[in-house]
Amino acid sequence: MALKGNLKDFGITQLLNLINLARKTGTLYLEGPEGTAFLCFKEGKLVYATSGSEDVNLPTVLQRAGKLTAEQARVVQANMAGRSDRDMAMMLIQAGHIQQQDVVQSVRQYVLGLVYRIFSWNEGTFRFEPAQLPIQGKMVTSIALENVIMEGSRRLKEWERLQDELPSLDVSLKFAEKPTTPLRDINLTVEEWRVISFVNPRNTIQQIAQYNSMTEFQIRKIVYGLLQAGIVEIIKPARPAATEAPGRSQRVEDQVRVSTKARRPDVKRGLIHRLIDRIREL
Repeated sequence: MALKGNLKDFGITQLLNLINLARKTGTLYLEGPEGTAFLCFKEGKLVYATSGSEDVNLPTVLQRAGKLTAEQARVVQANMAGRSDRDMAMMLIQAGHIQQQDVVQSVRQYVLGLVYRIFSWNEGTFRFEPAQLPIQGKMVTSIALENVIMEGSRRLKEWERLQDELPSLDVSLKFAEKPTTPLRDINLTVEEWRVISFVNPRNTIQQIAQYNSMTEFQIRKIVYGLLQAGIVEIIKPARPAATEAPGRSQRVEDQVRVSTKARRPDVKRGLIHRLIDRIREL
């Protein structure tokens, strides 16, 4: 029998802790305002995860990880349509396009990236189906949940802080007139240089993220670092916010500020014990 509940009562961190402690095998289905997703576990280890809004196969995962070009991914998908991810991996490895470790690292990166985004979900429903693993033909991994829980919790706190510091991505950037630190004295990552190359009053931060296929977490983290280093500045709106009609975007932004500061209500101890006993009986 499936274990069902509401994410307002029982959050992602608590669910992963239960699955880890009980060493469960099965699939956790999630549905909320952000979309749908499912996470697969084998004896308490995270082995696969995907979002319900996208049908991701191995060539796409490898392309996102920078191991294949868009053209290579397209050719593989066209020539091996209907084949399993494992078959595609073997073909690419034998052809010398990638190495086995590229596949392992890329799948692990994709799974972790999706799970870390899910940590911010605090509305919706969950359902855990024991012994159910819809992963036939997929490349799987094996990740200890202890590390996932610790890193996911850390990222969630950082995400909330970044939303407070940079609540809107619909603003533009410009280079600081008097940068506090010369660019030649700063060691920037490839991703940070990519963002800098798009700094222009005509480009919003949201557009820069789209150009570079970055998540909101990634772009906020990079822009916040550039702001703190005094390299860029946010371009203030030409009109004061007070003269603008209180439209939907402003209300949504206000709601975001409130939601990022709001804390999840404490779960009653009795409810936790009942859910622990329930999941162990599955």
